Order: sequence, then C-alpha cells, then structure tokens
Amino acid sequence: MTEVAGERIAKVLARHGVASRREAERMIVAGRVAVNGKPIASPALNVRETDRITVDGKVLGSREQVRVWLYNKPRGLVTSTRDEKGRPTVFDSLPDTLPRVVSIGRLDIDSEGLLLLTNDGGIKRRLELPSTGWVRKYRVRLHGRPGKDSFAPLAKGIEVDGERFRPMTVTLDRQQGGNAWATVALREGRNREIRRAMEAIGFSVNRLIRVGYGPFQLGKLKPGEVMEVRPRVLRDQLGADGPGNVSDPDSRRRNGPRRSRRQSNGTNDSSNV
Repeated sequence: MTEVAGERIAKVLARHGVASRREAERMIVAGRVAVNGKPIASPALNVRETDRITVDGKVLGSREQVRVWLYNKPRGLVTSTRDEKGRPTVFDSLPDTLPRVVSIGRLDIDSEGLLLLTNDGGIKRRLELPSTGWVRKYRVRLHGRPGKDSFAPLAKGIEVDGERFRPMTVTLDRQQGGNAWATVALREGRNREIRRAMEAIGFSVNRLIRVGYGPFQLGKLKPGEVMEVRPRVLRDQLGADGPGNVSDPDSRRRNGPRRSRRQSNGTNDSSNV
C-alpha cells in the first residue's frame, strides 16, 4: 500500500490548538474548514505544510509553541466547554489572559485539585494515555473507619459493574472523627473510578483532591489559580516534543475566576475521577 504523505487534517488542527481532535472532526463535518480554498466535509484527508487551511474563513497560522498550565480546579465546575444543564464550567472561569486551551484529562464536578491545561492537542492526547506511565495521585476523604486490610482488594485490581479497574495504591493517612483521609495513586482514571472502587469496598468518598499528575504537583496553588509550567521543565518531561516547540515566558500565577473563551474537548477521557 502506498503511504500517503502529510498528517490528518483533524490532527493538524488539534496540534495548532484550534480544538481537540474529536471537536476538530465535528467542525470539519459542519463545513467550517477549507483546504486550499475548498471546503472539506470529511476528516479523512491528509494535508502538508504547504496547504492553506482556513477555519471559519480565518487562515490557520503557524503552529504555536507548546505551553502547559497547572490549574487548581474548585469543586462545582464542569470540565467541559458547554454544559447542557447550565452549570458553570472550568473554561468559563479561567483568566482572559490565557490563549485557547484544552484540558489534559478531566475532573468531575464534585472533584477538585490539579487539572493540566495546554494549547496543543497533540500533547493533550499523548499525556492522557496510560502508556505514559504517569501516576495520578489523589487525597481522598472517606466516610467510615477503614482498617489495616480494608484497601487490599484495590491493590489487586477490582471489578465494578462489569468493569475491571487496574490496581491502585492506597495509603491510610489519618482518622478524623467519622472520616478517614487516604492517598490514592493510579496510572489511569476511568469515569469516577476512585469513588466507585471505594463504594465497592464499603466506603463513600466525600472529598477528592487531585494533587499530582506525573511530574506535575498541585503544591500551594490556590483554588481557581493558574500557573504556567516553565519551558525548561516541559523540555525535560516531554522529551522530543519539548525543544523548539516550547514558549519561553517565566512561570507565573494568575487569579481566577474570570470570563473566558477557552475550549475543552467536550468528551469523556481518561481522568474523570
């Protein structure tokens, strides 16, 4: 079979930070994208650097340098561009000074803590995959009094409602009245995985805070606050995708919430816990 040169149009749009790959495909089907002056109706098209791409009539510029931000998501926000129930979203509350960004993974409305944001759809897709080997770490408050062996089933991997969860590491930190605090580490996060796994062994989660995502830590970032990751750190952590594609401003914090025009993937992904 002859290899087709170039890259898929949706992938190119995602790498330019226009939208997530799936959202880019929907934009194409809706007729919002043209290549060399001709509207396209299918994402099954490879394009080259010499092709002229427009989105809603605007020419696609050169690829932006890869940038990543740490965001301390407050409880009560949906990790989605739009919410059919009218609930406030993460992307409505980000500072106006941010460019268009997508989330790397998700946190459900009742969860809080570290959420990674990026302007690059390719990096988003790469860092969401369990194959990165990156550990997601959470501080979890449980209702109940777990004992020494209470979390043993989770260390072996547990099946809930026909879905098999990979082993997770759970450390009991302290008992606080009728609640207990634990630290949970896992390498992927399926839909409400921690909550469902804990319920399966007899405990309900009443607070869940993500404190780490691979090498990135929540640290002292306050709820609603955003901090950009230094380019040198990105080069160290992202390898070949870092050099030459990373911006060079200093790390900085911005306080939220403010009105924003940022964008999410709007779909389920691997870190909705």
